[in-house]
Amino acid sequence: MKKLISFILILTAFAQGSAQKIIHQEIFSPKMNKKIKTIIITPNVQPNTTYPSVYILHGFSGNPERIIKQDIPDLVKKAQEYKTIYVLPDGNYSSWYADSPMVKDSQYQTFIGKELVEFIDKNYPVKAEKKFRGILGWSMGGYGATNIGVTYNKTFGIVGSSCGALDFNSFGEGYQKYMVNKVLGPLESLNPNFLTDSKIKLMSGADQQYIFDCGTDDTQMITMNRNFHKKLTEAKIQHLYTESLGGHVPEYWSRSLSEQLSLFARFFNQ
Repeated sequence: MKKLISFILILTAFAQGSAQKIIHQEIFSPKMNKKIKTIIITPNVQPNTTYPSVYILHGFSGNPERIIKQDIPDLVKKAQEYKTIYVLPDGNYSSWYADSPMVKDSQYQTFIGKELVEFIDKNYPVKAEKKFRGILGWSMGGYGATNIGVTYNKTFGIVGSSCGALDFNSFGEGYQKYMVNKVLGPLESLNPNFLTDSKIKLMSGADQQYIFDCGTDDTQMITMNRNFHKKLTEAKIQHLYTESLGGHVPEYWSRSLSEQLSLFARFFNQ
C-alpha cells in the first residue's frame, strides 16, 4: 500500500512539474530599482529539455494581462504548439521601452535587453543561444522590439514589429498624444539614437532576421512602415515586409502577430 501511495505521489509530482504554466512574476530591475510585472508562459516542460524564448512587448497603454486576453488570445495555446517560452514584460503604460534621459526609473531598454534576459536564462529552461531567442511587439512595442532587438543584436536572433511606430519625425501630434515627449523629451531636441533610422547601419551587420508588417488602413503607421521598408531595401538589408487589410486595432495585430510567431518558430527550427 505504501509503495502504491508513493507511486501515485511521484506521478502527481511529475504531472505538476511538466504541466503548461502561466506564471505571474515581479522581476527586479537593478537599474530602475523596482520590480516589473511580467508574465511567463511555458509549454509542458519536460525534464532535461530547453526551449526557445520570445519576448513580447505590448502597445501603448497595454499590459501583459491584456496580451493573453485580447491582443494574442491564442498565445497560451501557441506556447505548447511551438514548444516556446513567451515572456511578457509590463511596459509601464507609456515607457516606449527606452532608457529615458529624463525619468530615472524608466530604463526599459536595459531591463528587457539585459536584466530580464539574464533573469529568464537563469531561472527558466530556455536555450541561451542567440538563434533561439526573439523579440517582437506592436505599435509602441514594435518600436521597442526593433530598437532593443537591434541594440542587443548579440542577444536576439530574430526581431519582429507589427504596425510599429517607427518614425517619430513623422508622428505628428502622436508624439505628445502618446506621451513620447514625457520619456524622451521634446522632438526638436531628441537624441538621434532614439530614431529607428539610426539602427539601419547596425542592422546591416547584425546577423539577424527581421519581420515588419502593417495594415493598409492604419493611417498613422502605414507611411512610417513603408518608408522604413524602403530604406532597408536601399541598404540591402534582408527583411520580410508585408501589408494586409486592417487598421490600428486588435483584430489586425492579433492576426499579424500570430503569423509572426509561426515564422519565429520556423526560424528556431532551422
